[in-house]
Amino acid sequence: MSKQILILPGDGIGPEIIQQAVKVLECVNQRFALNYQWHFDSIGGAAYEQYGTPLADSTLQKARQADAVLLGAVGGPQWDNIEPALRPERGLLKIRAELGLFANLRPAILYPQLADASSLKAEIVAALDLLIVRELTGGIYFGKPRGQEVLASGERKAFDTLPYSESEIRRIGKVGFEMARLRGKKLCSVDKANVLASSQLWRAVMNELAADYLDVQLSHMYVDNAAMQLVRAPKQFDVIVTDNLFGDILSDQAAMLTGSIGMLPSASLDANNKGMYEPCHGSAPDIAGKGIANPLATILSLAMMLRYSFAELQAANAIEAAVGKVLDAGLRTADIAKAEASSVSCAQMGSAVVEAL
Repeated sequence: MSKQILILPGDGIGPEIIQQAVKVLECVNQRFALNYQWHFDSIGGAAYEQYGTPLADSTLQKARQADAVLLGAVGGPQWDNIEPALRPERGLLKIRAELGLFANLRPAILYPQLADASSLKAEIVAALDLLIVRELTGGIYFGKPRGQEVLASGERKAFDTLPYSESEIRRIGKVGFEMARLRGKKLCSVDKANVLASSQLWRAVMNELAADYLDVQLSHMYVDNAAMQLVRAPKQFDVIVTDNLFGDILSDQAAMLTGSIGMLPSASLDANNKGMYEPCHGSAPDIAGKGIANPLATILSLAMMLRYSFAELQAANAIEAAVGKVLDAGLRTADIAKAEASSVSCAQMGSAVVEAL
């Protein structure tokens, strides 16, 4: 039986970058006789316009039935003033929660061809290869109570809650240890245990887990120090495991070490490695429709899908090698080009990767 992929282009540059990833998918599907089938639906603002909700029940059912999901991006200023529960981002949070996609893998790899595109000196980021494992379905983004109220004085007050259970920490901690075991056997757990009760439990559980992974060196770091160390000496890290909020921030920071957030893929996995794959960047409404977005993060997310959900290592490696060949040839989209005049379009970059394949 053929594998089924649900593709959700989303908003902003989402449709543009997904179109290029689909070109690559068509190529590897034929070249490696994968016999995959895929179909499309809406999420985020596009779903709100089509269904009146950022994630329709019918779309969620398709996602449950699919073997993997490939997503573009969600959000845009045109939906900033609608009811909070209907905003595009709620669709993204809901699909992650409903599918149980608790483990977000965000690699930050500096392609040697892009060393001069990094915001740090080449000697600091050369050969950078780190992985951030972010807890994705708990913490402050999902915690209750949350909301706003007006005090008796007339002043407005807003509040959020940052809860974590032992089981939530343990399962993401295991993913962190397992990923470290496959790499350099170094795991840094990032928290704010000097201030937050949730982080104190986080650190305690991580220390307990360490007894089952004696071959992995576990260290702890406060999130403010981790942010500083990512800029000062990023190559000290191999695998970082952290909560939803901290992982959201640190992974975007790590993106700039690689030259552009347009280069970073991600995988969000459940307990059985069924996943949703998406680029780390957002919908970039300022450049949507201009044809200049970088599709490489989405194409590399497709490679992660082949590796983690389908165990098609040959096809995944071929895509990553093709991206390297394209960069070797000097092709750059505007975000990684030295000068805008030397850049190629989103479609040209996608076609180049297909040609390299």
